[in-house]
Amino acid sequence: MAEPAERSGQRRLRPAPLIFEPAEATADPEHFFDLESIDDPKELLARATELTLAFRAATDRAVEFQAVAAAQLADPKRFDRLTAADVAERAAWTEDYARKMIEYGRDLIRADGRPAED
Repeated sequence: MAEPAERSGQRRLRPAPLIFEPAEATADPEHFFDLESIDDPKELLARATELTLAFRAATDRAVEFQAVAAAQLADPKRFDRLTAADVAERAAWTEDYARKMIEYGRDLIRADGRPAED
């Protein structure tokens, strides 16, 4: 599971902006954020590194949202709460991983001081 950068003592890096590509560019399987058009290896490494950091940051943030959503869906105060097995099925996780994500989400909710239901 991803650990928020603030809690690990590291400052979050500001990732490179992810610019959505036009549909015609994404139709070409060789096209990837215009990296194939960069000839200078120094520039290519810099831009590819920016994208890597941006994707990692996006992944970490998305995992946090998944965990919060899982915790909210499994909240015992909800009349329509889901079991860990139900959450696992919806997210295509194992039941064990769903339990871990539910607990992680609860930790995130407690750390933010937000109620489980907004």
